[in-house]
Amino acid sequence: MKRFLLHAAFWICYLLIFTWITFLWDRATLTHLSSQQIIFIDLKCALISFIPQALFAYFLVYLAIPAFVRKRVHPIYIVCVVLIALFISAVIDGAITNYIEIPYFYNYTIKKVQILDLQGLTTSILFFGLSSGSMLTIKMVRTQLAAKEREKELIKQKLETELLYLRNQINPHFLMNTLNNIYALARKKSDDTPEVVMRLSELLRFVLYESNGQYIALKKEIGMLEDYLALETIRYNDRLSIKFTRDIDSDLYKITPLLLLPFIENAFKHGISETRFESYISIDLKVQNGQLNLMVENTNDHEKSAIPVSNIGLQNVKRQLEITYSDYKLNINNGDNFFKVDLFVNLNSHVEI
Repeated sequence: MKRFLLHAAFWICYLLIFTWITFLWDRATLTHLSSQQIIFIDLKCALISFIPQALFAYFLVYLAIPAFVRKRVHPIYIVCVVLIALFISAVIDGAITNYIEIPYFYNYTIKKVQILDLQGLTTSILFFGLSSGSMLTIKMVRTQLAAKEREKELIKQKLETELLYLRNQINPHFLMNTLNNIYALARKKSDDTPEVVMRLSELLRFVLYESNGQYIALKKEIGMLEDYLALETIRYNDRLSIKFTRDIDSDLYKITPLLLLPFIENAFKHGISETRFESYISIDLKVQNGQLNLMVENTNDHEKSAIPVSNIGLQNVKRQLEITYSDYKLNINNGDNFFKVDLFVNLNSHVEI
């Protein structure tokens, strides 16, 4: 329906232009008629001349040009067919003028001309070129705009797919170790077993069902981090000291899902798990006036293994920041005995995908 309305609007506009042009010509010769009478005559002529012009325009735009572009037939053959079709259409238009318009609309107030008269053919061809050329131009513009929209949609889908991949940050080893810990607690009939199972369930539910949107409430992200820290604490017992401080001035902030987790997971995966002695993780999260500042510092035993600054998890989260925020800063300090990450994100600088 929309397509039909667009074509109808195009031809209405064209017919009005056609009528106005012929009116400018006719008012110089049809001096015995009023302007209203001339316009009425020219409008009737435009309506009946519309038929061959529309047929040629649709033939050119929807048959000849696509065949030429797709090279279904030889270009010379297409050019010849178009020229023949244009000539036939101009002859039909001349016949309409001589045998319908002049006797019935103009009442023979203007003289008939030869159908193959050069001036008449030239005038018809000019009008055919105006109608078909206008239609072709509009179609090309619409095609270009549609192509750009498809390109934007493909880029959007690509970025959304990339984001889903980047958010898949939870280390499988973490899940395996947590399940082993649950198994050990269950064997001991520990009272902590139900809480551990509940936290793991909440964490998995968050990752599977709540992290697919573009943004979520910051408090949900923090709740997921708390579940993660609680589960990891079980693995290390007294060997690990965790400090998690929060200073947030509102519960209304939104953040892209799983943005903060890779920094904390990195502290366990590349820091604590590779440290032989007592370890610590210090996490400081502040959000004031939409400005988020996250500091994560953890023990780093350089004698055994240096934390790779370019590890995959941090590289992924850098890419995630690029996709979702326009105002952010990320600093990484790999010291002798510590590894520290400072992240700043303006939560109001969302980039719409």
